Amino acid sequence: MKRKATLFIATAAASATALFAAGCSGSSSSSYSPGPYGSPVATSAVTPIAAARVAVGNTPLGRVVVDGSGRTLYLFEKDKNRRSACYGQCAKFWPPLLTPGKPLARAGAKQSLLGTTRRANGGQQVTYAGHPLYRYAQDQKPGQTTGQGLQLFGGGWDVLSTAGKKIESDD
Repeated sequence: MKRKATLFIATAAASATALFAAGCSGSSSSSYSPGPYGSPVATSAVTPIAAARVAVGNTPLGRVVVDGSGRTLYLFEKDKNRRSACYGQCAKFWPPLLTPGKPLARAGAKQSLLGTTRRANGGQQVTYAGHPLYRYAQDQKPGQTTGQGLQLFGGGWDVLSTAGKKIESDD
């Protein structure tokens, strides 16, 4: 059984700002908007300044795909044909992993599985095994997988194995 979004309760504005700052490389500006359950969530316009790095990290779910800061990356089941279906409010909770150039594989990730897809605004989102990649705003430090199994914005969210397959858990 997948966890419901009821886990998504109030988050302090300061924590939200810190998690966005920690997970983003590049320049950003933050503002706040109400989350789907009334909690404030920092929104961020991020311009990446270096190629995104994708690696493998250890989590309670096993070895999963992570960003260059060690934060868990997720796939969105609603994405089709290597295209993102997460925009607007969705992208505020699930920031896409963006890159200005070819993404780089590090520490266990496979370069052959990395790619990009063009977002509606022209930005390049990193893909792994064809899945556009996202962070979860509530994951505040490396190794956290609090977004695993959530059903939000019309689809499920799952972490990826080193082979690029979704890992499903029974929470």
